[in-house]
Amino acid sequence: MADTNDWNQKIIEEFRANEGKVGGQFEGAPVLLLTTTGAKSGRRHTTPMMYLLGDNGVYVFASKAGAPTNPDWYHNLVANPTVTVELGKDQYDAAAKALQGVERDRVYAEQAKLYPGFSEYQEKTSRVIPVVELVRSEP
Repeated sequence: MADTNDWNQKIIEEFRANEGKVGGQFEGAPVLLLTTTGAKSGRRHTTPMMYLLGDNGVYVFASKAGAPTNPDWYHNLVANPTVTVELGKDQYDAAAKALQGVERDRVYAEQAKLYPGFSEYQEKTSRVIPVVELVRSEP
């Protein structure tokens, strides 16, 4: 876990230093920072991830590269659906809502078409990878 945290921390620092732009494996990809509140610890956790722009907000994908379990951030936002999103220079609170059924499938297919790695992630796992809509909270 320490390796993942170190890797994430470097991306977070690069993101914040460059107004949302990062290099490496994420270069040219749409990346945001999602801050959730720990389901058990109550501590705030920030995770970099790819997103897809939607009509009412942005979508994120609990792919965990096709691992058999959902990522920790997903469990956190299910328990505490108020999150903070950093998108470029913009930072705002948002409400997280997991999509279901046809709507989930449509959004995931759109992301997989743009970024084929997401198709590979779904093929690697028996779980249905959650898609979460993040809708900006009213000020």
